[in-house]
Amino acid sequence: MLQVQRLRILRRLERQRNSLAITLIHRQETLSFLGFPILRYIDINDAEHVLRAIRRCEDDCPIDLILHTPGGLVLSAGQIAHALRRHSGKVTVFVLHYAMSGGTRIALAADEIVMDGNAVLGPVDPHIGQSPAASVLTVLERKEPRYVDDQTLISADVAHKAIN
Repeated sequence: MLQVQRLRILRRLERQRNSLAITLIHRQETLSFLGFPILRYIDINDAEHVLRAIRRCEDDCPIDLILHTPGGLVLSAGQIAHALRRHSGKVTVFVLHYAMSGGTRIALAADEIVMDGNAVLGPVDPHIGQSPAASVLTVLERKEPRYVDDQTLISADVAHKAIN
């Protein structure tokens, strides 16, 4: 029932703005019987969903993207951002709560960002595993490469590429 209500609201937004409305929403859900949070983030499935929607959109049709995410995979966020930049119609991103990291990258690809007064954008800070890429690179600044293990050197290389 909630899903039907959301679709009805999206269709009304499309009619009012003569646009294609796309959602990229990652809510943190809790398993009621275990109490563990289920973390959701931008992944390949999201990129496929958004790219498919952009492809079916007419070239000059505006796109309204409703964005609520903690971020996610650099590759997926990058694909979405590039597709939005290439779209010739106006792209508006709506941030009602937050768009962190990859979500900020996607928002910055839009022609316009509309934010609630309490909404926030967050830093674009790629991670390598559980560590911020910038922190991985500091290892090479503090130690000579001969004193750094191979896995850390590989991670630092990946971190450098992710930041670039």
